[in-house]
Amino acid sequence: METLSGAYPELIKEVMSISKLARVVTEHNVYQEGDEDALSLVDRLVEDLIQPGSGISGMDNLKDLFRKASEGKSCLLLLEHYSNMDLPNFSYLLRKEPDHGKEIAKALVAIAGMKLNEENPAVAAFTGAYTRLVIYPSRSLLALDGKKNKEEIVRSNGINRAAMKTLLEIKVQGKLVLVFPSGTRYRSWDPTSKKGVREIDSYIKSFDYMCMVAINGNLLHIRQGDMMDDFVCRDVVRYTAGPVVSCAEFRNKTRAQAEAAGIEDKKQAAVDAIMENLEKMHLEAEKHRETLLKK
Repeated sequence: METLSGAYPELIKEVMSISKLARVVTEHNVYQEGDEDALSLVDRLVEDLIQPGSGISGMDNLKDLFRKASEGKSCLLLLEHYSNMDLPNFSYLLRKEPDHGKEIAKALVAIAGMKLNEENPAVAAFTGAYTRLVIYPSRSLLALDGKKNKEEIVRSNGINRAAMKTLLEIKVQGKLVLVFPSGTRYRSWDPTSKKGVREIDSYIKSFDYMCMVAINGNLLHIRQGDMMDDFVCRDVVRYTAGPVVSCAEFRNKTRAQAEAAGIEDKKQAAVDAIMENLEKMHLEAEKHRETLLKK
């Protein structure tokens, strides 16, 4: 198996050469529009790797969510997270759907950690193909020392304040806000990487509707490094969108269940319920995908 950088060096160079991405994130550029030129290049990578049988199940659910967003409701997409190709694959497959697929893809705004912009110029160039709202993630904040990292803490606060202000504006403008509730890519050697981030409860609390989306199949196999060190793989990739759910009803239900079970951290309980639902969807969808692989 080849790494992404080893298998596609010329494509990576081309994406980097046209990238207009603001590498350094500040409170003034947290909302970053996707670059159509970069998108066409990343699509070439997806097209080369993705196999027949790939697609999206539950498109009617996504259309329902998009319809609600178009009516001014705040709408959330909660996706599993296996690699940095999850968003590119999802966008690509949506745009292949004949009925409203392109419109839905255009409405996506992904919540993204700032390291995608700042750590690796090649990763940043790929990232710039998609519209994002950049945040300073909680995991990164926890690593900061109150005395040693005073300037960075000030910077992080400024970025997150600007991001939350922007989120309040865009979430009622027909956008579908895409969040990975695990906050990181799943690492098979680290089971905790599939645990939901507690802060996701705040998104559920502040949005009207949500869809959960399972991912089966993967074009990048994660290694201990960044995206460019991951192994590329040809695969059948399936996305499964669950039904549209009222965020308030879901949150009230999970909190009541937590109360009955004597669980104190009701915010984490709500996120744990999201991850449990995604895992069930994933396992069920994998049965279908396995039949496609046998053909």
